Amino acid sequence: MASLIRASYQVPFTVHTVNGHQMAPTQPSFPAVRACLFDMDGLLLNTEDIYSQCANEVLTKYGRPHLPWPIKARMMGVPGSSNGDIFHAWAQLPISREQYKKEQGELQRLHFPKCKPLPGALDLLAHLRVARNRDDQPIEVALATSSEKANFDRKIIRPETKKLMDLIPTNRRILGDDPRIQQGRGKPAPDIYLLALETINATLPDGVPEIAPNECLVFEDSVPGLEAGRRAGMRAVWVPHPCLAAEYRGKEREVLAGRTGLLKIDDEHQLGDLDDGWAEQLSSLEEFPYENFGTVAP
Repeated sequence: MASLIRASYQVPFTVHTVNGHQMAPTQPSFPAVRACLFDMDGLLLNTEDIYSQCANEVLTKYGRPHLPWPIKARMMGVPGSSNGDIFHAWAQLPISREQYKKEQGELQRLHFPKCKPLPGALDLLAHLRVARNRDDQPIEVALATSSEKANFDRKIIRPETKKLMDLIPTNRRILGDDPRIQQGRGKPAPDIYLLALETINATLPDGVPEIAPNECLVFEDSVPGLEAGRRAGMRAVWVPHPCLAAEYRGKEREVLAGRTGLLKIDDEHQLGDLDDGWAEQLSSLEEFPYENFGTVAP
């Protein structure tokens, strides 16, 4: 596992030189996708809105304004950010972080069981379960979420959310408190997606070649999450909340390359390049273009 997580994957694009000058990279030729790796919060489930609701209920209680999107955009996808420096520097709450965590946790326990699948999530996972790629290979799926198990369990109580998660094998669900992920190596580090791929390869039938990172497609709504997929050497689809998309309007090329600089973890060589073709943006999972990824639409 350690050797896989610490591996560095260079994005294979071609740079042409004309009269001694480097030209823009050409679009790479991709193999057909063999595995789809999914984030959960804000991508498959409407929990990002519930996180905001819980924060806003505490803020209102103490006479503070609701959490604005310019602040939330800097927190999304960052482990521990809901009670982190960015939030508290803005919120200026008259209570300790410990008290805020307690009150926020109580509200999350109340509201998370009410969460629902986002549009297109159930259909996409159901379709991928029976889909084949252009090489007539099945599409494997896994989950890679920063949610810890206690919250994860609360989020899959409703029949429709349980039905959604049942489409992802239990042994291919990587949660935020998985002991195989080193402390401090959450997204945008690639570890969680490399571990998700390892769980897939470990369960492939005998004789089936292992899936390579460039045969994987990462689905993400957050900017650090998409960067984690890019750092893992995988293709990616960014499906942001409409308000998050508005915050990054004009910076989409940097987001898709994983080059926003939102969080610094070094290893810059793992990042993509602008317009390198390894990632694209969708407004909804309902719009997933199967053919773009060498997959036969159901």
